[in-house]
Amino acid sequence: MENKCAIEMRNITKRFGQVVANDSINLKLYRGEILALLGENGSGKTTLMNMLSGIYQPDAGEIFKDEEQIYIHSPREAYEYGIGMIHQHYKLIEVFSATQNIILGLNDGKMDLSAAEKKVKEICDRYGFEIDPSKKVYDMSVSQKQTIEIVKMLYRGADILILDEPTAVLTPQETNKLFKVLKNMKMDGKAIVIITHKLHEVMDVSDKVAVLRKGQYIGTVNTSETNPQALTDMMVGHAVSLNIDRPKYAEPKKKLIVEGLTCIDAEGIKKLDSVSFCAYTGEILGVAGISGSGQKELLEAMTGLYPVKEGSIRFINDSGSEVELVGLTPKRIRATGVGMAFVPEDRLGMGLVGSMGMTGNMMLRSWKNGRGALLKKKEPEELANRVWKDLDVVTPGVNYPVRRLSGGNVQKVLVGREIASQPEVLLTAYAVRGLDINTSYTIYNLLTEQKMNGVAVVYVGEDLDVLLELADRILVLCGGQVAGVVDARNTTKEEVGLMMTQFNTSGGAHE
Repeated sequence: MENKCAIEMRNITKRFGQVVANDSINLKLYRGEILALLGENGSGKTTLMNMLSGIYQPDAGEIFKDEEQIYIHSPREAYEYGIGMIHQHYKLIEVFSATQNIILGLNDGKMDLSAAEKKVKEICDRYGFEIDPSKKVYDMSVSQKQTIEIVKMLYRGADILILDEPTAVLTPQETNKLFKVLKNMKMDGKAIVIITHKLHEVMDVSDKVAVLRKGQYIGTVNTSETNPQALTDMMVGHAVSLNIDRPKYAEPKKKLIVEGLTCIDAEGIKKLDSVSFCAYTGEILGVAGISGSGQKELLEAMTGLYPVKEGSIRFINDSGSEVELVGLTPKRIRATGVGMAFVPEDRLGMGLVGSMGMTGNMMLRSWKNGRGALLKKKEPEELANRVWKDLDVVTPGVNYPVRRLSGGNVQKVLVGREIASQPEVLLTAYAVRGLDINTSYTIYNLLTEQKMNGVAVVYVGEDLDVLLELADRILVLCGGQVAGVVDARNTTKEEVGLMMTQFNTSGGAHE
């Protein structure tokens, strides 16, 4: 029996100034199906779904639900048509319970919590959600918060659900649970759209895949009749290699020794608790962990940007002598001759100056070579042009403000600059977060090149499939502690996922 068409979008067009985000897109969504929406960064996926959920309104085109034309001017109107979107950033009140968040804004503020909790429990039992309706949000994991957002839509009667990057911060076990729930919802006749970059998940959970490229609709294929390589070629427009090379470096040597590293924030909460490990030359050390497990603090402590309560961070020179980095500022670390480069999570906040062009941002690493107001601009300009060419940065010129570039191009500028400093240790935080497949593989290749040049690379990532293919070893953090260090060639995603959740991290560890 053929499923009925729930939503049809005809010739949908959306412009932002002179930029055409969606260009006459036609898309159908059927009941009892999961549709994966794929495309590179800037292809228009989220913009298209934002129009279906009432956040934007199309400049041209029509939307039909059950073959009747509808007009959606706000998210509230989208709810009335049974359409709900779960965004990457959850909109919950931490001090409220799950049920209070779910019914917030309904019934003119009148809350019958007992009746609401009963209905919430019925929804959870029906689809397989695991959540305590009376539990406070601040005591919940990321996956539980996501569950609240989905149940909130179902409570409001949504039968068309859109999930934007739903597995970005979930463990493999949590992802599997989510997919079981989505399949149960599909069997109940719901129409579901997931926006994701993870091709293996597309193959696991979807029935059909729709591909957008540069704001245009390329086509829809049955998942059972395609493969990751074919989908990638559709997204990019030409053949792309999906192989991550992992050559072995001949003689790895210790380059960085971290022992008993403990960091405490301003509120007295331990962000890192007795963390110990070694980073080797010619190695990519992956760092895995649920969001907020201490990854950010670890990298910042290693670069002198985060205060250390206890412990040691020792850099080993080529001569074998050690330099203690704890207590040194980034400026003093550079002055000691330690060759360290850092690609932070906040690209424009910490990594680059958005109002400057590529040349100005390259100059940030060499401005002290000038005297007074006379800065040496020739070398930074040459470097900017080399990065522009070698990394295929899409920009009108090397003096064009980097804040106007796409996320992928900003990342290329930042990684290019840090690698050009010829570091002995390269620290990267979520180097490919939000980047499309083509750009991601460019970054993977750059990091592997550095590794084979004898650099010790520390790669904090959130995609376990990539970590297992790219890294040589994986350091697993859980609640600011080391859950273990494993050989990436001889472990599984499930093993790493269990290590990521082995400690009770509710509320953090206190001094």
